[in-house]
Amino acid sequence: MRNTTVDWVISLVGLGVVVAAVRDVFRTLWFPSGRGTLSRATTRLVWNLCNRRRRRARPLAGPLAMAAVVGAWTALVVLGWALVYGPHLPEGFAYSTGLEPGRRGGPLDAVYLSLVTTATLGFGDIVPRADWLRLATPLQAVVGFGLLTAAVSWVLQIYPALNRRRAFALRLAMLDRADAAHSIPRLEAATAGALLADLASEITRIRVDLTEYAITYYFPEVDRSSALAVTLVHALRLARAGASSDRADVRLAATVLTCALDDIARVLDRAFLHVGGTVDDVLAAFAADHGHANDGR
Repeated sequence: MRNTTVDWVISLVGLGVVVAAVRDVFRTLWFPSGRGTLSRATTRLVWNLCNRRRRRARPLAGPLAMAAVVGAWTALVVLGWALVYGPHLPEGFAYSTGLEPGRRGGPLDAVYLSLVTTATLGFGDIVPRADWLRLATPLQAVVGFGLLTAAVSWVLQIYPALNRRRAFALRLAMLDRADAAHSIPRLEAATAGALLADLASEITRIRVDLTEYAITYYFPEVDRSSALAVTLVHALRLARAGASSDRADVRLAATVLTCALDDIARVLDRAFLHVGGTVDDVLAAFAADHGHANDGR
């Protein structure tokens, strides 16, 4: 004799697991400046594991973290719906010819049904018979399709942000090679001010990318010239060179650049580094965390 109350409690627990997974997806991908608890913990775990391997594994941290997060979301969705279906197998479902209902209804069938429905494959060998299950299975298919779409959209959002960051880091590296910090006092005021203001604008854009797509932090660069963790210090030198100018418009642009650097350093420290201290301290910790200790100093 089955305890129907326990069956419904298990199904409700499964529904709660699904809701938790969907909420984490929403907070990670669509919530303004937000990150899901599960995705944050999974990403940090992968980062720490890769850091133990140092240079060999660290560049793989970002892609592996994205795969792990999507895998965790998928596992929660599959597990949750399996818990929803499990207590009602086999009575609530009809089986195709060749399958014996008397030998069905175990955890494997529940997971199988959940996987097939999440993947929207629709084999039709196990179909819902109870009215509420006939509504639940299409709903799961919608969740599965939405999860696939979200994962693809995430990739399409992340890599443009990474390209913007790399391009900006390369620009800072070229300015450093051109000894731009020492040239600032000799440049015309309009040229120097425009350069510093443009750098401040780009840093602000990078800061927004870092806030909206926190996982981009975990994509370190092997090449120092394209590593923001190394080249941000060059922007700091340019800001300080502009601050010492005897022209007010250049000093104003330098102040804006300094504020942009303070802002991105505060985001890096609050979300990832937790070292406190000055902008120099945060940038040094940023470089060290990405495997470039003492580079660019």
